[in-house]
Amino acid sequence: MISTATIRAKTGNMATSSIRVNPVTLNITSKLRDYYTLTKPEVNLLILMTTSAGYYLASRGPFKVGGLISTLVGTLLVASGTATLNQWIERVWDGQMRRTATRPLPAGRLSSREALIFGILLSVAGGLYLALAVNAMSALLAISTLLSYLFVYTPLKRKTPLCTAIGALPGAMPTLIGWAGAGAAINRQAWLLFAVLFLWQFPHFLAIALMYRDDYSRAGYHMLPSFDREARFTRAEILGFTLVLILITALPISGHVGPLYLLGMLLPGAFLLYYVVKLMNSVNKVSASRLLHASVLYLPIVLAVMMAYRR
Repeated sequence: MISTATIRAKTGNMATSSIRVNPVTLNITSKLRDYYTLTKPEVNLLILMTTSAGYYLASRGPFKVGGLISTLVGTLLVASGTATLNQWIERVWDGQMRRTATRPLPAGRLSSREALIFGILLSVAGGLYLALAVNAMSALLAISTLLSYLFVYTPLKRKTPLCTAIGALPGAMPTLIGWAGAGAAINRQAWLLFAVLFLWQFPHFLAIALMYRDDYSRAGYHMLPSFDREARFTRAEILGFTLVLILITALPISGHVGPLYLLGMLLPGAFLLYYVVKLMNSVNKVSASRLLHASVLYLPIVLAVMMAYRR
């Protein structure tokens, strides 16, 4: 007769053997995870959201779901390639910052050659996909975004604090890629939508710069002016751009302005402004972090209101 202890021992051995993982499988899984990390999926989520908003607001007639999906796939590929190549360019300096030292390249989990090939393949595939499955204008805008981000914004980060303003241009381009993906001409409303995302990036990214000021400085990045040690200028910059952002959202970007539309824009604007004022009164990592999170909540609400009131 088999005792209870024997059964437990056998069950335990079976459980132990069942959870053994093949080292090769584990290595492949780890590699895939690192490749996925290189694409910056959290940033891509924002890019897909703004691209979708641009596509939807530009659409006329029956909504083409297939067209939206194709635009998003191509944009995602180019954005992922851009993120990968950016980390390839900055791999040495990423290793000097606490917040980025564990990324796949500075940590040595992927080689620079692997990242370079991966980034190029993603970028070329995305550009070709947009050109063939969507239209030439969306492909041109996407490739222009990649080139300006990698060869203008990225090197400027180590030269001048104006990099934030320059980087906000390619950062706002997904709205135009989506707009062009819908087959619409880039008109005044498209540029107003572009302006919203352009202005939004200042409170968002300057809050990040304040949170990681010492880290950026350690790696030689000039994200904030060297003369602005107490962040008075930066805080005034955040306030100014936020006020202009709130005013811009009151314009008829989606083709209709009414009391409910204005209310839908002013309420999230007041929410964002509240955290900006908190930062003005007390600059520290906590207040900067709260503003960062407030900006992340603000943008999808504003885009949703625009989409809800599309004419």
